[in-house]
This record gives sequence, C-alpha cells and structure tokens, in this order.
Amino acid sequence: MNADFVTAGGHRLEVKHIGGNAALPTLVFLHEGLGSVSLWRDFPDKLAAATGAPAVVYSRYGYGKSDRLQGARAVDYMHTEALTVLPELRRKLRLDKIVPVGHSDGASIALIHASRWPVRGLILEAPHLFVEDITIDSIAAAKRAYEETDLGKRLARHHDDPDGAFWGWNRIWLDPAFRAWNIEDHARGVRCPVLAIQGADDAYGTQAQLDALARDLASPFESVVLPGCGHSPHRDQEAATLAAMTAWWNTRIGNKIRR
Repeated sequence: MNADFVTAGGHRLEVKHIGGNAALPTLVFLHEGLGSVSLWRDFPDKLAAATGAPAVVYSRYGYGKSDRLQGARAVDYMHTEALTVLPELRRKLRLDKIVPVGHSDGASIALIHASRWPVRGLILEAPHLFVEDITIDSIAAAKRAYEETDLGKRLARHHDDPDGAFWGWNRIWLDPAFRAWNIEDHARGVRCPVLAIQGADDAYGTQAQLDALARDLASPFESVVLPGCGHSPHRDQEAATLAAMTAWWNTRIGNKIRR
C-alpha cells in the first residue's frame, strides 16, 4: 500500500493505492460527504484482500489531504466529480477496468459516472438518488453539532481543513436550490450489475432510495438492508458488509474473469 498525489479537475488529490491481481478490475473507493482516505480506515484493504483486486482510494477536492476548498460548492458538484474529475483521474492512473465502491455522496457520484463511463459493476452504500426530508433534517442536526460540539476537532484528524470539508458539504445540501436535485435519469442509464447496501436505521436516507434503484435500473440489481445499522454499513456492521460485497463480487465479477 502507498499514497501519493495526483492532479485531476485542476486540483491536487490525495490518492492511496492497494495492490492486487492486475487481471481484475480495480476497486475505486468514493467517500461520503464528510469522508476522506483516512476515514475509510482499513475497510478498502479488507475488501481488496477478500476479492484479490487492486484498489484506489482518494480524497476529493476539499477533503483529507487534497487541496483545500476555495469557494462554495454548486448544486451539480457531484456531477462535476463524476463526469470530469473521475474520468481524468482514471486516465492518469490508467484505470480501464473499475468497480466503484461509493458511500453516500460517493455512491451518487458512482451512479452518475457509470451512466456515462464504462465500469464492470457498482457497489453502493447508502446511495442518494433524490433529496428526502430525513436527509435534510439530519444535515441540519449536523450543522448544530458542528457549531456546538467538538465535531470539528474530530474531523481535523482526517481533514487538513475541517471547516472547508464540513461547510462545503453542509451548506449546499441545506441550500433550498438543492431540494430539486435528482439523479434517477442517470440510474436509468447504468448497464452494469449493481449491489446496494442500506442500513435499516440510516438517519440520512430510507428504503425509498433502494426502491428507486430497483425501479430505475435496467441492469442486474441486488440489495441488502442491514437491521440495526446506520448510515455507514462498512463501519456500523463491517463483517456483514464485507461478506455481502465479497459474495456479490464472486458472483458478478470474479466468475466472469475466471471464465
């Protein structure tokens, strides 16, 4: 495993590489709205080991050790990441065969990307296809927590600029213009196998997101709802999440490679 920096989308991005069988697609980890390379902890290493695949984990602009955010994010920031930044990063890292592993915002970015760019499959945790009231309520609660608790200090362990990381995410989601954000049209354009994992007790989204995927996708779709699990299945229920992802990989990806 090693880490370096790659410039994509006009910004210097923190990138971690995990070795594996080069004949297999590369797992590309796309973090949540407050995530980073370090906030994935060792889950990417464990999934790479379980599948045998190489992996790339990166911090988006404004997160982790990547360039600090300059200015506010726009409503289409996930589209920009999916259709401009990630394609450039793929070209620079020569990632022809990939399986994105996206969490929350990262899952939405993965869906948008897969609607326009070739991928072998998608693994999604707590994806957002549209904005729900429960999401806005929880993001508003996060705003209060950031203002009134030590959340900023805790985020500083994972971001060089915790204020930029937090407010860049929080303000755009709470912007009234964001309420109309919807990527169901992109989901309809996905043509690869998809696995979605949702926590039954997710405070940021509901089963309605998986129902929309089941309705909109024209490709093989499997979903797992984990009881007693919140917004981060890979942290809240790591063993169950790892097992579900590995089983899906072996059926949908690994078997095709071996044939």
